[in-house]
Amino acid sequence: MEKLLMGIDVGTSSCKVALFDTSGSVVSQSTKEYQVYYPAPGHVEQNPLEWWEAICHAVREVLQTASVDTSQIVGIGVDGQSWSAIPVDRQGNVLCNTPIWMDTRAEQICERITEEIGFDRIFSVSGNPFEPAYTTPKVIWFKENMPDLYKNTYKFLQSNSYIVYKLTGVMSQDVSQGYGLHFFDMKSKKWDEGLCEDLGISLDKFPEIYPCHQVVGTITSEAASQTGLPVGLPVVAGGLDAACGTLGAGVIHTGETQEQGGQAGGMSICVDKAAAHPKLILSCHVVPDKWLLQGGTVGGGGALKWFQKQFGPYDKVIQGDIIKSPFQVMDEEASEVKPGSEGLIFLPYMAGERSPIWDKNAKGVYYGLDYSKTRGHMIRATLEGCAYALQHNIKTAEEAGAHIEELVAMGGAANSRLWTQIKSDITGKVIKVPSSDTATTLGAAILAGVGTGAYKDFEDAVTKTVIVTRTHKPNEQNHLLYQKYYKIYLKLYDQLKDIFAESGMIN
Repeated sequence: MEKLLMGIDVGTSSCKVALFDTSGSVVSQSTKEYQVYYPAPGHVEQNPLEWWEAICHAVREVLQTASVDTSQIVGIGVDGQSWSAIPVDRQGNVLCNTPIWMDTRAEQICERITEEIGFDRIFSVSGNPFEPAYTTPKVIWFKENMPDLYKNTYKFLQSNSYIVYKLTGVMSQDVSQGYGLHFFDMKSKKWDEGLCEDLGISLDKFPEIYPCHQVVGTITSEAASQTGLPVGLPVVAGGLDAACGTLGAGVIHTGETQEQGGQAGGMSICVDKAAAHPKLILSCHVVPDKWLLQGGTVGGGGALKWFQKQFGPYDKVIQGDIIKSPFQVMDEEASEVKPGSEGLIFLPYMAGERSPIWDKNAKGVYYGLDYSKTRGHMIRATLEGCAYALQHNIKTAEEAGAHIEELVAMGGAANSRLWTQIKSDITGKVIKVPSSDTATTLGAAILAGVGTGAYKDFEDAVTKTVIVTRTHKPNEQNHLLYQKYYKIYLKLYDQLKDIFAESGMIN
């Protein structure tokens, strides 16, 4: 009987559940959306109970659609969005909504802590700047602003570890999500008790650390009744969505680089040591003894989705006998516009910006509008702006000594041949595209496969599951043109950053 593996992805806009065979082919998959809440300026939250409800529905749909014997499923891996801070009591009850990666409420806390403890002290342990998007400042915010909640919190969980808990009853912390907590020593992969004490945080509020592919528990009877999964099915610790996507794209060797095009954008360079850069993000890879030097941008599929909802076609478009999605129509409109969008440049800072500028006050900007510009120009400028943000991170990494020859694309944005080619032209890099939509859930499933022995090791898993479907090579003429516009892109932020800060103070 054929072995099957399940991957669960806790994304920002939706969850994805996919069932794979051991060759990496999708047997069945389902996606369910949920809400993002903005209760106050700088506050961006989600309800973990809504994640769980959506996942239960998606799992049941996958099982029903697949029509397989559930005994064929040998393991489950869960990946999730970064930098959650989910407070749960001893019974695992969620005490309030979790701030997510876009939340910046702890900005003043970050400024104070950095001054008190020192940037170098924190960076030497964590390899990451002390910024409000990370988990640590959010935990401190809870302690200072909701002391009763902090006192009643038994453990703070991450997005994937919360779902692992709901499936198994075991509270865990995987190594790849450790980077959100600045007292996680990036080199030893252990908690730094001294720094934790200096930060005023109780270390006992954080779970035991597990390798990402380690089985932490099995499906409980309660979880089985809610999901339809069999009792006793092994569940591994799982990991960060970007890291699982990197694995699912086949990036497991030093120097290989994944380019991410989901709700957010960015890149992950596989390195063999904890080599940090103050303007970038460092995390453990889900693959043992590897790390990821990452650039994480706000600009990605979320920016295009916003444009589509506000200005684009609202539903599927019927052209003769062909039914096209709104994004296919937008791609076609953008493809009619020349590279560079005839001087229209988009700053994709729709929720502030993460690396490499780390500016919560940064705003989205269309520069160069005039009466000659069409919706197609704005769409193409949106695609190009997100690609400029990617280039900004790549250049920062290269200045730090990283060597990047080619990129491996993943996420929904990789489905757009136009967008992928734009990224190739702007960065000047070859971009290879494996099965883009399923890279993240596949990575989670691979963790389960390695952890349960379905694969001998990660090399075996990638060899069997990852197949490149197409390759994009940069157009040299377009690259030269984009280099000129990229300089303007950088200069626009430099000229506007003080205005962003001033307007941020008004709000």
